[in-house]
Amino acid sequence: MKEKVPEVLFGGGKLSTRARIQCVVKSTFSETRLVPALNDLLIANPSPAAVSRFRMGWLKEVDLEPRSPLTDGGGSGLTSAGRLASSLSEPQILPKSTYGTITRFGGKPYDVQNSLNAWSSGMWVCTGTGASAAIASAGGKPMDVRSADLQYLIREHMIENSPNKKEMKDLDNGILKKGEHLHLRWNSQKGRIFIDGSHLTHNLELGDEILIDSNTPPLALYSRWD
Repeated sequence: MKEKVPEVLFGGGKLSTRARIQCVVKSTFSETRLVPALNDLLIANPSPAAVSRFRMGWLKEVDLEPRSPLTDGGGSGLTSAGRLASSLSEPQILPKSTYGTITRFGGKPYDVQNSLNAWSSGMWVCTGTGASAAIASAGGKPMDVRSADLQYLIREHMIENSPNKKEMKDLDNGILKKGEHLHLRWNSQKGRIFIDGSHLTHNLELGDEILIDSNTPPLALYSRWD
């Protein structure tokens, strides 16, 4: 330490960055952006004996047609008389929606894709920095500490009676690439997010939605490993 601090102060050393986890929780009347996590998140029922039920999927940002405050129905451009005439004309078959479930975070619309229901003991999400900690003990994959990706792992996933057991098992543990967004819809009465340990937490209620990605400023540091 005595040698390295003067070296950094006088322009030496090598500055590196570490990815962090961004987590946004959307409740019925609020949207909360949590403190970025350097190591990992644990999302689970507050009771270790209870089942954690959630629906997991991936978010893709979509471009929906904006709704104009000057028109009724969003973007049709018809006046009141025009809408009346249109309603009295021959019925039209509306095109099917391009998207499935649409949700919003920060006012941006996202399509929820490839979702699955999970009954488990919760979920770990980690950075490359935290990949050698709790998630490794739970069966996670090793990662480069400088990676900008995230890793998720469903804990003790109850898939014994699932007809597509192998497919479900393959989705238990995966990598969330830079720019991808993981989505959870909490389906238990109570839940809790543990941020980098047990001291910083955020409570969840039934129906809360969670967005997880690495789109947050990384931590800059001097490290002996770089």
